[in-house]
Amino acid sequence: MSKRLALVTGATGYIGGRIVPRLLEAGFAVRVFVRNSEKLRDVPWASDVEVFEGDLADATAVMLACSGVDVVYYLVHSMGQKGDFEETELVCARNVAQASASSGVSRIVYLGGLHPADENLSKHLRSRAEVGEILLESGVPTAALQAGVIIGSGSTSFEMIRHLTDVLPVMTAPKWVGNLIQPIAVRDVLYYLIAAADLPSKVNRTFDIGGPDVLKYSAMMNGYAVEVGMKERAILKLPVLTPYLASQWVNLVTPIPRALAVPIIASLQHDCVVTERDINDFIPEPEGGLTPYRRSVHLALEKLQSGEVETSWKNTSVDGAPSNPLPSDPDWARQTVYVDLKEQDTTAPAEDVWAIIEGIGGDNGWYSLPVAWAARGLMDKMVGGVGLRRGRINSTSLRVGEALDFWRVERVDHGSFLRLRAEMKLPGLAWLELSVTPSESGSGSHYKQRAIFFPKGLGGRLYWFSILPFHGLIFNGMAKSITAAALKRSQSSRVA
Repeated sequence: MSKRLALVTGATGYIGGRIVPRLLEAGFAVRVFVRNSEKLRDVPWASDVEVFEGDLADATAVMLACSGVDVVYYLVHSMGQKGDFEETELVCARNVAQASASSGVSRIVYLGGLHPADENLSKHLRSRAEVGEILLESGVPTAALQAGVIIGSGSTSFEMIRHLTDVLPVMTAPKWVGNLIQPIAVRDVLYYLIAAADLPSKVNRTFDIGGPDVLKYSAMMNGYAVEVGMKERAILKLPVLTPYLASQWVNLVTPIPRALAVPIIASLQHDCVVTERDINDFIPEPEGGLTPYRRSVHLALEKLQSGEVETSWKNTSVDGAPSNPLPSDPDWARQTVYVDLKEQDTTAPAEDVWAIIEGIGGDNGWYSLPVAWAARGLMDKMVGGVGLRRGRINSTSLRVGEALDFWRVERVDHGSFLRLRAEMKLPGLAWLELSVTPSESGSGSHYKQRAIFFPKGLGGRLYWFSILPFHGLIFNGMAKSITAAALKRSQSSRVA
């Protein structure tokens, strides 16, 4: 008997990246639909799935992707996007609905958001509800699961709670900290999503899903504080803090950029609780029951401490950030390009230099003038950028598509080459390349570091020359410190 084929959209996202291996474990064949297949190059399950590259806004591509599919998982949402993202989402949903109906898909499973029925919704909540309606009207049996705050290692909601609580002993907060929230553990979300593939064909409706606890947002923060052994935080409600001002505050005191904070905070303007438990009539609760809030926090912290975070908000695409890869050197002809090249020979073996390169950033730092890097990160935060505190998911290894402070990993040739694409706010496009090759003599290695900047207009040119004096300090320091750290690592391993 052939396996059922599941099509997963949003496979590079937080939920999509976690459901794929679980669908494989459940016995499905899996096809993923992504805009950039390079982002999947290093994920453990990449060789076990069929990868289809395309855009959901392209009706023809969606039709091809749905061919032969039994179950479609619709797991995309434009978190952090500006402009007319709402219309784009509706176009994508219509394409999936039409292609699913035409291709004979037997079930659509959609993850939307909990929302009150009779209140004015934010653009993001309204968009998610409208997408659900389009899929429910497709003629294909659809299960539209509606979840509120999802708690798991790397989830945006959990990270916002974590960092606000860690940083602020006393928090001045908007009145929505008194609203009721029904959080759900990411493991329970995934359980329901997979089980929904087996719902009876007559089922075509929304289902609210939530954990066993109904809490105020302030209680969620203090539940986290108690779980990590901190004192409960005093929280002062200020009715004057609008969602926009609150998102600015979150942007400054946490790694969550303003573009992602806005939709989360907008969703907290209402009570966000389950109004029906009809899902229990079709899908039994997970073995052992739904995960309590404190337990979900504990599990998320365990994953963070062990470095086993599967997916993270950090890898969400940044609105306005460049997504095109660095053109090859011959393509630079007739363009203004500024390059800062540094090279360094070292007696350290190439593998030790590479270990330092792949571990750069996050808590490991950038090996030169930490105050200058911190100041640049703060400047980026002040203008709504991602800043330097986004950090990294794993302390020792990198994958294509991952975030690294205010960079994005564009290419990794493990053992020799790393290219980072800048996602900070800049008047142009920037990349940083770090590489190592064994010395021709057979002893030691050669380290190469290249910063590349494509300026945009006069402002870009002025920007480059204004920071040029600092480049000598920062980039020279990086090259020397990275090779020195590699040599120290090599000597320590020899002693051991």
